[in-house]
Amino acid sequence: MIVLVVLGAVLVLALLTLVHWYLWRRLVRDVSVPGGGWRRTGTVLAVALPLLSLGALVGGRVFPMAVQRWFAWPGFLWLAVLLYLLLALGVGELLRPLLLRLPARRAAPGGPGAAEVPGAAEVPGVPDAPPAPAAEEAPAGAGDEPSASVAPSPERRLFVARAVAIGASGAAAAVVGTGTYGVLRGPRLKQVTVPLAKLPARAHGYRIAVVSDIHLGPVLGRAHTQRIVDTINAARPDLITVVGDLVDGSVPELGRDAEPLAQLRARDGAYFVTGNHEYFSGAAPWVDFVRELGVHPLQNARVELGGFDLAGVNDIAGEREGDGPDFGRALGDRDPSRTAVLLSHQPVTIHDAVRHGVDLQLSGHTHGGQLWPGNYLAELANPTVAGLERYGDTQLYVTRGAGAWGPPVRVGAPSDITIVTLASLRA
Repeated sequence: MIVLVVLGAVLVLALLTLVHWYLWRRLVRDVSVPGGGWRRTGTVLAVALPLLSLGALVGGRVFPMAVQRWFAWPGFLWLAVLLYLLLALGVGELLRPLLLRLPARRAAPGGPGAAEVPGAAEVPGVPDAPPAPAAEEAPAGAGDEPSASVAPSPERRLFVARAVAIGASGAAAAVVGTGTYGVLRGPRLKQVTVPLAKLPARAHGYRIAVVSDIHLGPVLGRAHTQRIVDTINAARPDLITVVGDLVDGSVPELGRDAEPLAQLRARDGAYFVTGNHEYFSGAAPWVDFVRELGVHPLQNARVELGGFDLAGVNDIAGEREGDGPDFGRALGDRDPSRTAVLLSHQPVTIHDAVRHGVDLQLSGHTHGGQLWPGNYLAELANPTVAGLERYGDTQLYVTRGAGAWGPPVRVGAPSDITIVTLASLRA
């Protein structure tokens, strides 16, 4: 096991080194002159930025939260920028040959004989291109053949390299900046109506606030929690459900950041189930802490509300601690004629929910992929990445979550708090 961990770490470091060497080549070496200011600065950044990212990724196991925050912001943001720089440069690699082969504007007949190359303006620090060799005389009978293409001049190569580098950097900065603003602004309300065959008419229109993946930690803190609480309370739901991954850290480190949860208000209260990150952070202390805040943990348990049963199971990650999901305990011995709504952090438990006659499962965990094209990877591990889908007689709703893990950035997967409105077919 230790050998595999070491091997994995070596492969990750090798990949990071290779990727940053490529970035240094395209964004520093190809666009600057040896000994220039940008060459020196870019080389330093090519070493410092991956080290900051490694510090952000492993800091939770090594440093206290106050120190983690110094690594987390620049380190995690760089990972997001790195992703979109690579994607943008990939497009640039496709365009580079076309830009280099664009025909030069030739002088009019009788004018100067030198071809004018777009972008070949004099660049400080770059030596003038050597004169092009004289074209060989064409052999007899070859007067109609096109002349051989001339290799792009150094000026043209520099111009294209700079154009691609500036375009890729600008695109990555714009994407990541917009995605960061979306996270820091806070999640937006999303409305979903779910028709349930067994729901009694008196419960028609019952509104459940579903919030998941808040991820309090070295980046998102108390202000983030307060925005979420204010948004939920303003919606005035009948019930509030916190469906796991509340924190990335211990109660002593993040308890103060979670305290605004005590302000949650709903007619039937607020309920909580664990996510996988609670088990990384110490699930038992967090269960006790949220209970003190007035949020009721559902640990493989069930409560009967006015029009349906609300059940909750522990996250799958708890199995390593003997504290995993127990569907029989949460759903056994109940009246099957009553509607059952299940809180389960990970969508993959939907098949257990189907076997136990659940009508609606509410989940999170996926973040909707968080960073496009991560949604395609999320689809490989989850039956539903976001939204409402049906599995037999059971419906599954997956929220994209209210926070972000790692980079405080979302691209193509905006954060949300969902108001799920239950609709009775008998109404």
